[in-house]
Amino acid sequence: MLQLHESEKENFRALLEQTNIGRIEERLNTIDLFLNIEDHVTVNELREALNEKGFDYDLDFIEQCMENWVKLGFARKRKFEGQPERYEHMHLGAHHDHLVCVKCGGITEFKNDEIEKLQARTASEKGFHMLQHKMEVYGICKNCISKRRSLMPLSLARQGERLVIREMRAGRSAHAKLTSLGFCINDPVEIINNDNHGRLVLAHNNTRVAIGRGIADKIMVEFEQA
Repeated sequence: MLQLHESEKENFRALLEQTNIGRIEERLNTIDLFLNIEDHVTVNELREALNEKGFDYDLDFIEQCMENWVKLGFARKRKFEGQPERYEHMHLGAHHDHLVCVKCGGITEFKNDEIEKLQARTASEKGFHMLQHKMEVYGICKNCISKRRSLMPLSLARQGERLVIREMRAGRSAHAKLTSLGFCINDPVEIINNDNHGRLVLAHNNTRVAIGRGIADKIMVEFEQA
C-alpha cells in the first residue's frame, strides 16, 4: 500500500506541475497526510491532522487541494446522510461500499463480489449499461449495539430501527389503549419517525401508528434479531 501511495503522490505531482498551479510542496504535504489516513475525513479533520504535523494551512487551501485530488481521480467526495462531506481514497480498479452507523457516525467499507455480480446481471437484464454505482447501508454498528441495554424504552429508539416489544409497563388505562391499538408482547415494530419531541410514528402489523412519548416511555423493547 505504501508503494501505491508513493506512486499516486508522484503521479499527482506530475499533473500539478503541468498546470503551473503553485504551492506544489504544500499541496503534496496535504495529500501525503491524507494518503496515510485510512478513513473518511472532513476538511476540518484534515486541517487538525496537518496542524499536529506542524503545517498551518487555512481551510480554503486544504479544500482546494482535496478538490484537485478529486478532479484528477485520486479521491472521492462522499456525503453520508446526517454527516458533513468527507473524502476517501480512490484507487484505480477498486470499488467498495459502505456501512454507516447512524448513532456514532462510523463508516465501514466492505466489498462483496456476489452483490457486484448481481448488480451487473440486473443491469444487463434491463438492457442498462452501468457506469458506476454506490451502496450505503445505514444501521447500528456492533460497538453501539453492545453499549445499549438489552431492554430500553421505545422512546429512545431511532428512526429505522426494528425492535421487539418485550414489556408494557403502562397503567391500566394506557395498557388498555395499547391493547386496543393491537400491541402485544413479542410484536415487532419499526420506527418511522422519532424526533425526540412529539409523538412517535411506528410501523406495526403493516400499518402506521402514532403514540405519545409518555406511553412510549413505558414500552420496553429490544433489537430484533437478524
